[in-house]
Amino acid sequence: KKNPNTMKNLRKNKLERCMSVMQSGTQMVKLKAGSKGLVRLFYLDEHRSCIRWKPSRKSEKAKITIDSLYKVTEGGQSDIFHRHADGSFDPACCFTVYHGNHMESLDLVTSNAEEARTWITGLRYLMAGISDEDSLAKRQRTHDQYPLSDEPHTHTHEADKNGDGLLNIDEIYQLLHKLNVNLPRRKVKQMFQEADTDDQQGTLTYEEFSVFYKMMSMRRDVFLLMMAYSDRKDHLTADELANFLRNEQKMTSVTSEQVAEIIEKFEVSDENKQRGVMGIEGFTSLMRSPTCDIFNPLHHSVNQDMDQPLCNYFIASSHNTYLTGDQLLSHSKTDMYAWVLQSGCRCVEVDCWDGPDGEPMVQHGYTLTSKIPFKSVIETINKYAFINNQFPVILSIENHCNIQQQKKIAQYLRDIFGDKLDVGDLMHRDSKTLPSPSSLQGKILIKGKRLPAYLSADAEEGEVSDDDSADEIEDDFKLKSSNGNGHHQVESHIRKKLDSLLKESRIGDKEDSDSFSIRACCERRTRAFRRTCGRYGPPAACSAAFRAREHSSTDEEEKSGREAGGQINRGGRKRKTMKLSRDLSNMVVFTNSVASQECLNEGTPGDVLSFSETRAQSLVNHRTEQFLTFNQRQLSRIYPSAYRIDSSNFNPQFYWNVGCQLVALNYQTEGRMMQLNRAKFMVNGGIGYVLKPPPMCKGTFNPFSDDPLPAYPKKQLILKIISGQQLPKPPDSMLGDRGEIIDPFVEVEIIGLPVDCCKEQTRVVDDNGFNPVWEETLSFTLHMADVALVRFLVWDHDPIGRDFIGQRTVAFSSLMPGYRHVYLEGLTEASIFVHVSVHDVYGKWSPLVLNPSFTIMHFLGSNKGHQLRGIRGFFNRSSKSSVDTNASGLRKRSISDHLLRRTASAPAKGRKKTKMRNSMEKRLQPRAPLIHRPISMPLDRLLQGQLSLCSPDKEQQDICADTVFGGLCFFSRIRINDLIIHIKGELSIFFRVRSQLGSRGHHAVPQRFCRSVQTFNIH
Repeated sequence: KKNPNTMKNLRKNKLERCMSVMQSGTQMVKLKAGSKGLVRLFYLDEHRSCIRWKPSRKSEKAKITIDSLYKVTEGGQSDIFHRHADGSFDPACCFTVYHGNHMESLDLVTSNAEEARTWITGLRYLMAGISDEDSLAKRQRTHDQYPLSDEPHTHTHEADKNGDGLLNIDEIYQLLHKLNVNLPRRKVKQMFQEADTDDQQGTLTYEEFSVFYKMMSMRRDVFLLMMAYSDRKDHLTADELANFLRNEQKMTSVTSEQVAEIIEKFEVSDENKQRGVMGIEGFTSLMRSPTCDIFNPLHHSVNQDMDQPLCNYFIASSHNTYLTGDQLLSHSKTDMYAWVLQSGCRCVEVDCWDGPDGEPMVQHGYTLTSKIPFKSVIETINKYAFINNQFPVILSIENHCNIQQQKKIAQYLRDIFGDKLDVGDLMHRDSKTLPSPSSLQGKILIKGKRLPAYLSADAEEGEVSDDDSADEIEDDFKLKSSNGNGHHQVESHIRKKLDSLLKESRIGDKEDSDSFSIRACCERRTRAFRRTCGRYGPPAACSAAFRAREHSSTDEEEKSGREAGGQINRGGRKRKTMKLSRDLSNMVVFTNSVASQECLNEGTPGDVLSFSETRAQSLVNHRTEQFLTFNQRQLSRIYPSAYRIDSSNFNPQFYWNVGCQLVALNYQTEGRMMQLNRAKFMVNGGIGYVLKPPPMCKGTFNPFSDDPLPAYPKKQLILKIISGQQLPKPPDSMLGDRGEIIDPFVEVEIIGLPVDCCKEQTRVVDDNGFNPVWEETLSFTLHMADVALVRFLVWDHDPIGRDFIGQRTVAFSSLMPGYRHVYLEGLTEASIFVHVSVHDVYGKWSPLVLNPSFTIMHFLGSNKGHQLRGIRGFFNRSSKSSVDTNASGLRKRSISDHLLRRTASAPAKGRKKTKMRNSMEKRLQPRAPLIHRPISMPLDRLLQGQLSLCSPDKEQQDICADTVFGGLCFFSRIRINDLIIHIKGELSIFFRVRSQLGSRGHHAVPQRFCRSVQTFNIH
């Protein structure tokens, strides 16, 4: 018997050999659709964090991160391999790497089976090592303690053009341009000389470049924040760190033992660890860690009550789950079920159609999408349904099969799911409430048609309505048949038309997917398909009459349909019926699909109504409160319009606002709507169930009202946008890293009830993507914060528009208070540094809220009663003076800055133009005098009225003697109108422009603005 330690060492040695081979590189054939394959050298980078290949036109973007890998499969199992003739490749030499949010496949062929086995083993080992870590923890692991500690090594190789292992000053300049750093050459040369300490003057070694890089990437905002709490020392003691965590990060229960653990974990200096203090490197590492991320770490796991009825939860739902792309031509894959289920989706769709040899198939009917066996789909669902969580899965079956194949479906469901279908006596069918997710753990609910109760129990089959989402592509929008050459001609032409539509939709603003509305696209798509059918001939080859019909219906039409005994639907046509097997009907217990034309007033809790988005939109607009009440006792499912042939998504928030539970999206289409969906369900650990706010579960309100919940306090969100870090060039930049340095600005959007939806943005920072500083405060008032999402977007300003850089969407309820980093989704290091504060608002006004950057401003202080300038002013002040002596005391902005801020992006759709906060007369009113708070006075006690302040007259003498390092100034007596201005954090535009022009006149306008305005003079 072999020694276990020996076996462990053998496995370890084998894995290390795999890693070594992968890092050395292997020449493989990369298969692509429609091509013979490309020979490339694939290798694992030295940090074992990504797969790279060369040559590639994408340069540094030619990589796949290990974090993004979903799975690795052996043999030629992917669709790309299937498109090649059998025998083209040895299956032992083939493998596929699935990665990214879209389950993209990288299909590779090695020269021998051993190489394939090495890569498969190595990749699976790397995936297993990161499977249980969240993205922030992975970032922390990769970058160790000091931020960017691994970056210098990577950048050294990228910048070393001549390959001598040294960097000269020209190579440094090129690297800084690539990194979006626009420092004065004099400053760069000074840092270069300080770092160049060896005998080889004029070049930097790797160690010297590391010193240079740390000098360049020094976080001044974090440094000043530390100084504010360290009494201007270069380190924080344990008590000072505890004070910061309690006062700023609202960790009110932090203990001295926890503080000691934080110092031990994040401090990099052994000397500081022994002294029990934290230096700037450790503090920076703490601020960049998951501990100080904007997302509440408690929300990574279940934190809500899971014992309420199903109708009280939003449920993550997928539409046409099997499709990998568009609705007409894309492939169907069982892998899609595995992916969405592990992503937290709890309601998946299965479209069942008659297949050959009595085997039901899953496909999108009346289209050219591929087919997959129903049995394979059920086996995949059974395997992956409860890997990440045990809460129930709803299987939405759209049945188009004959009676024989329906019985086969029921048999497969029983045989494969087994006990997962057994719900026991949780609820009798006549019960008044649905069961809870907690009581249904590990169970699969079948959503489908059920035979009417009046049928005899002995009846083996019966007729049911077939008018709901089971026939989403309506009769006038079907590709009914095609054969022979006509099939291929139609497919080719439709593919070209579809590609054209997709390209057209990308012209619009990426952040406004509704800019191409369904109805606007209908006519273009209808004309395109009519031309297709006309061109490719007779009805036998292509029988399609694509007519754009109005989906909306009036209440009178619904009423007439009901009066006709339910035989006439809202379109005025006879309602279709289908035969349903008793076996399949008995599978449906809690989720009985009911035709959406039936009324909202009556029904058992187990009845689920399905609506297309257009029909649901009509209900939301015209029968809002009735729809809300329905969703308090039953489930409703909303699915995309049949016109969304490109698999685009609607805005789910519109339907969440009225309590719709099953808002089904096309998971295969990444974009704004899926980002909102992910943020929504991350609130409760990403398990696919999120508890609705109490007003949506009981009672009634009008979500479209200006004050929908007058009895509830509002929330005021104050965001201080401080700085950005390592913001990349736009992903669609034609010149890539060689393009111009970006001019970033931040936009914050609130998505929630209509009254809460709004956008605010910062000014534009010119030529700085590496460490831009904004120091601006944005304020929002929310009437129903529990349904609101906060979306952070970073844009690159351009004279003719703006380019998208990145985003991060977080539910309001998941925001953490204090100083936080917002890491942009999908970008390794790019982030923005913010301060978050939330306050209750009662009535029409809010209590006094101080500037959220008070700790830094405390350090900066004020002089002679003037306004504080903030971090940015401190960084950019003249070396000849440490204080601002301008009489107005306001931070200056050029006219061009003002114009950029107002024109960088269009206002949010449907939002009124921003009004001036107060009238000009109100702004000219004198403000209350500033009162100085001594450094030693605790702010919390001051706000609570436990400490008194000295009078303004007495304090004025002390203020005059202050330097820039004085105490905090704040307002003790402020009129309500002025209070609003300060809470918003924006200084008066009138005073800003007047003081700007009064001091510098036309010199305040940049040259690029003066080119178009020859004479500029305002008095």
